[in-house]
Amino acid sequence: MNIQPNEGISLRFEAKMPGPDLRTRSVNMDFSYGSFFGKSTGDAYDRLLLDAMLGDQTLFTRADEVEESWRVLTPALTAWEEHTDPALVPTYEAGTWEPEAAELLLNRDGRRWRRL
Repeated sequence: MNIQPNEGISLRFEAKMPGPDLRTRSVNMDFSYGSFFGKSTGDAYDRLLLDAMLGDQTLFTRADEVEESWRVLTPALTAWEEHTDPALVPTYEAGTWEPEAAELLLNRDGRRWRRL
């Protein structure tokens, strides 16, 4: 799935090639809003600002929801900070792709991340 600024979805799967032999080939199905409709969907903030001006609160979080979220998550975050074992929960630097453990997990089966 692709998000701002190039919203869309891409699926990759195996399809049988034409003919009597049972041979497959990887194919892509791509959908891009910009390509299909001939224009971009605009910035995500455009939608938020318009909704705010129209009084539509659907995409906004209420204050009581935020407070309840912090009430539920704060104990978990505190425990995480006090007892985090990097061997159990690998971390990685901001701006990098993933922890080395994630790369090794995929590579051991001959797989790789698909980066657009």
